[in-house]
Amino acid sequence: MSPRMRTRRDGSSTPSRRHAVQPVSVIWLTVVWTLLWGFPDVLIVLSGVLVAVLVCLVFPMPRLRLGGRLRPVALARLLGHVAVDVVAASVQVALIVLRPRCVPRSAVVAVPLRAESDLVLTTVAVLVSLVPGSVVVETRRSTHTLYLHVLDVADEGAAQRYRDDVLALEARVLAAFAPEDPGADVGAAAAAGLTADGGAGGGGSAGGGSAAGRTPGPPSRDTDRDREAAP
Repeated sequence: MSPRMRTRRDGSSTPSRRHAVQPVSVIWLTVVWTLLWGFPDVLIVLSGVLVAVLVCLVFPMPRLRLGGRLRPVALARLLGHVAVDVVAASVQVALIVLRPRCVPRSAVVAVPLRAESDLVLTTVAVLVSLVPGSVVVETRRSTHTLYLHVLDVADEGAAQRYRDDVLALEARVLAAFAPEDPGADVGAAAAAGLTADGGAGGGGSAGGGSAAGRTPGPPSRDTDRDREAAP
């Protein structure tokens, strides 16, 4: 979903401006511009539209394809799982903070997602960041990998359990927003232990914690560095 590139006569490449101005982007940027000024005004709105068009032309983005079908039942299950994860992780973080002489081990964990969709990548990153104890520190579009900083990762086993939880969350997202090509992305949901209608299988929280409360294990070098820094 990268912007289309146009080859110049000298052989260099530049992003194509064709279809760069997208109505949804212009409306959204105009709303943000108006909110930044603090009050609606005809001149402010018109200037916001002008700025939005200019931004779209200078920084062309690919068209976001939202094809697929929304499944209300699977969406409800997804939101329910996220709500449970938020509550469970909040309790776990509170216990860690209140635990006397406790020095929790944090880690940066790489989680390669199965679906090759920027929309799924963004949705999973936002949902994971909502859970206390975990935050996205980097995303890599080329490999669709999330790098997450997570609290209280004791060993590589805990890191792997967190990876499994994130992949289960990805599968629930795919089940809630069914793609047009079922074989492309729904296969990821089946691989993570979810049925096509969004039901939970073998995924979910592992190791006694939810995806929110457990932190994915970082690459081995990062984990070793964190452990060496801990007293």
